[in-house]
Amino acid sequence: MAATAMISSPATTGATAGAAVKDRRRSRDPGATREVILDAALTLLAKSGPDALSLSEVAHLAGVNRGTAYQHFETREKLIQATVACVSDKLYRAAFGDPATAAERRLEDIDPAVQAEHIAGFAIENPELCRIWLLQLLDSDDPKADPFCREYMKWLAQWASTDLAEPNIDVEVHAITMLAGTFLWPVWARAHDHDAAGRAALARRFARENLRLSMYGTMRSACYPEIAARVTQPIDSADCQSRLAGE
Repeated sequence: MAATAMISSPATTGATAGAAVKDRRRSRDPGATREVILDAALTLLAKSGPDALSLSEVAHLAGVNRGTAYQHFETREKLIQATVACVSDKLYRAAFGDPATAAERRLEDIDPAVQAEHIAGFAIENPELCRIWLLQLLDSDDPKADPFCREYMKWLAQWASTDLAEPNIDVEVHAITMLAGTFLWPVWARAHDHDAAGRAALARRFARENLRLSMYGTMRSACYPEIAARVTQPIDSADCQSRLAGE
């Protein structure tokens, strides 16, 4: 499992980020320039959100002229889309490793505990970006177009179909519950008010409860036999109007 990829918090960006991206741009490589622009957009997106993002400010932070920024991203909307896609890629790598090795990965190679800790760790270090990614996903007409969402749902569906999982899991509901909680917890806990050790503790705390909830739940079935009987029944297909058409 690859180590969690982290993005610097807004508190550590600014002049340092600007100097770094300018150094990386000197190669005159279009791919490197695009990456520098995306890095600057990620910094500003985390700081001010999508409504305040402008190509002019991004170009200034990236150390490129506005015309160069427009060559790579014709509109502000396309820049936001590319930036959200970049966050999705980083989430994918945090949860599953290198996308290039996806075909080689076996279900049993993914440790749910490690995966939960990596996603929680990424979210706690990048709360604004993860919240924006989640809101963009919720607003999307095609959630499966997002690489991380698609892979996470696919992995969860495969896992739920094995003997490793309890029966009758509603994969879509479970996935959204887990992801929404993971990405809203850092906002609730005010992660950026904590130092690195404090943020790491918050990530471990959330990952532990996520795992405990998945493993044991919260209600003792012996005390609620009627509810237990209801939730252990197969899911009624009429109730499954999924946004993930084709799943």
